Amino acid sequence: MKRKKSEKRSTRSKAPPWVRASISFPSDLYETLDEIAKQKKVSLAWVVRDATEKYVEGRNLSAEAKSMRAE
Repeated sequence: MKRKKSEKRSTRSKAPPWVRASISFPSDLYETLDEIAKQKKVSLAWVVRDATEKYVEGRNLSAEAKSMRAE
């Protein structure tokens, strides 16, 4: 059964929820991150995402605390 033009699936999907980034690290930091990933049995990307999420969360908490003190 043929689909009507309006029923055709779009070949373009919605934007993916992930964005790929290329990041350079000093070799000693990279080795440390890689070792953490091996110990936790996760990917290096997971370690970087986890650390980044915690960093951003900490900054948000700091900004909220500063805002509360200023009031």
